[in-house]
Amino acid sequence: MKTDKIGFIGLGVMGAPMAGHLSKNNFQVSVFNRSHEKSIIWKSKYKGKICESLSNIATSSEIIILCVRNDKDVKDIINGKSGIIDSLKPGSIIIDHTTTSAELAKKMNEVLLLKDCYFIDAPISGGQLGAESGTLSIMAGGNQKAYEASKSIFEAYSKFYKFMGPSGSGQLTKMVNQICIAGLIQALAEGINFSEKAGLNSADVMEVITKGAAQSWQMDNRWKTMLNDEYDFGFAVDLMRKDLDIVLDQAKTINANLEITDLINNFYKEIQGLGGGRWDTSSLLKRVQEK
Repeated sequence: MKTDKIGFIGLGVMGAPMAGHLSKNNFQVSVFNRSHEKSIIWKSKYKGKICESLSNIATSSEIIILCVRNDKDVKDIINGKSGIIDSLKPGSIIIDHTTTSAELAKKMNEVLLLKDCYFIDAPISGGQLGAESGTLSIMAGGNQKAYEASKSIFEAYSKFYKFMGPSGSGQLTKMVNQICIAGLIQALAEGINFSEKAGLNSADVMEVITKGAAQSWQMDNRWKTMLNDEYDFGFAVDLMRKDLDIVLDQAKTINANLEITDLINNFYKEIQGLGGGRWDTSSLLKRVQEK
C-alpha cells in the first residue's frame, strides 16, 4: 500500500493544520472542502493541490483522510450522490478522523470492502491546539495492515497513536475519552466555584493542586481562562453535545450505566439555552456560577 498521495477532506480548525503538517512532511497533498474558500486559504499557507470535486480527490489519492462534522457528512462523502466510492482505486485507504457512531464505522468498512478498499475509524483527541502543534492522540479501528500502512501519516500530526481493534473500536475508545473529559470539566467547574465561594485566591489554589493528584490536561489548560470568564475558543459545546449523544445512545445498546455523563450532557443543553453553543466546553463553570 502506497502512502505518498494523500487526499484530505475537511479543512476546519482541526483539518486545516493537520493537512498542513502532511504538506510540511513532503506528502503529495490534495485537499477538498465543501466551502471552497477554505481550500484557497489553506493553499495560501501550504503546498498542495485543490480538488474541485470528491471524485477528483478520489482519483488522485491513495489514502483519503476525512475530518468533518458528523455521521451524515461521512456517509455523504463516501457513498452519497456525489461521493467518492465509485472513483476510488482498489486498495485505497480511507482514514476517518471524525467523531461518529461505532455503527457508522462498521457500515462504512463493509461498504468499502466490497470495493477492495479499507476504512479506518481514527478519532482524535487534543483539540485545536493539538492539531496545530502536531501533538494529537489517535485511536484507530479497522484493518490492521491498513493501519500499519498509515503510521507515517499519523506521525505527521500526532504524538501518540494506537490500534484498538476491529472496525468501530476507535470510535468506542473516543467515547470513553469524552465520558472522562465531561466528568473532569464538571469537577473542575465545581472546584473553582467552591474556591471562589470560600474566598480563596483561586489562582493560587490551581497552582497548588495542578502539582498534585488532581492534575489533568483540562486543569492545566483551562483554569486560567475559566477564571477570566473566557470561552470564545476551543472545543465547542455543540460538538460535545453531539459526541455525548452518540455516547449515550451506545450506552443504551450495551446496558452501560452513564448517569453522570447523562447529567452533564443536560448541563451542556442548558449552556446551549444560554446561547453558548459555540463556547468552549469549560463553560460548565458559567452554568455553575449562575445557579
